[in-house]
Amino acid sequence: MDRTGGTEHVPGTGHVVDGAGPGPVGAGPAGAGSAGTGSAEDPLVIRDAATGAAVPDAFQRLWNPHRMAYIDAGREGDGRGHKDDCPFCEAPRMSDEDALIVARGEHAYVLLNLYPYNNGHLLVCPYRHVPLYDEATPEETAEMAELTQTAMRVLRQVSHCDGFNIGMNQGEVAGAGVAAHLHQHIVPRWQSDANFFPIIARTKSMSQLLGDTRRLVAEGWPTAD
Repeated sequence: MDRTGGTEHVPGTGHVVDGAGPGPVGAGPAGAGSAGTGSAEDPLVIRDAATGAAVPDAFQRLWNPHRMAYIDAGREGDGRGHKDDCPFCEAPRMSDEDALIVARGEHAYVLLNLYPYNNGHLLVCPYRHVPLYDEATPEETAEMAELTQTAMRVLRQVSHCDGFNIGMNQGEVAGAGVAAHLHQHIVPRWQSDANFFPIIARTKSMSQLLGDTRRLVAEGWPTAD
C-alpha cells in the first residue's frame, strides 16, 4: 500500500483509507471502527483487495430482485409462454372493472397497466395470443393503431397530459414483462411529472387510484352511437 500524508491507498480498488489520522465522523479514533477495517460503519471500504469478498469495480449496479418473479415465470411458462395462464388472455373473460379494461374492440382491447409508470398508463392488446408485432394480422394491427389514437385523445381530454411515451417491448430480451402476448404501452406525460422521488427513494408518486382512472377513461371513451 502507498502511504501519503497519513493515508493508505489500496491498489486496484480506488479506495483511499485513513491509516493515521482520525476515522470518519462518529467512527472514533483510528484503529477503532475506522474506514479501512470493513466495519459496520463502512462495510464497503476494504483494506485488502486480495482478500475482499466484493472487490469494487467500475460498474454501477441497479438491483431489481422483484424482476426474478418474471424470470422464474418465464422458465416455467407461467403467464408467458402458454395461453392458459396468460394475464392478457384472462383479462377479457373478466368484467371491465375487475380487469381494468377501458374499451373493447373487435380484434383488440385497452386496459390499464396494473403497475403503471405514470397515471393513466394504458396497454393495447390483441385478443389473440400472439407474441410479436410482425405476427399480428392486418386487422389486429389496424385496430391496435386505431385504439392507440383514440386512447391518446381520451387521455388528453380527461387528464390534460402534455405528451406520451408509446412503444412495444418485443421479446424477453427487450424487457417485455409478458413476452408471449403482444401489448403496446401508452404512457401519458406531464411537464411536472418527473421529480426526485424515483431517483432518490425508488418511489413513484401516483395521484389517482387505478379504479378511478379506469372509470374516467372509460367514461371519456367515444361510443359507436
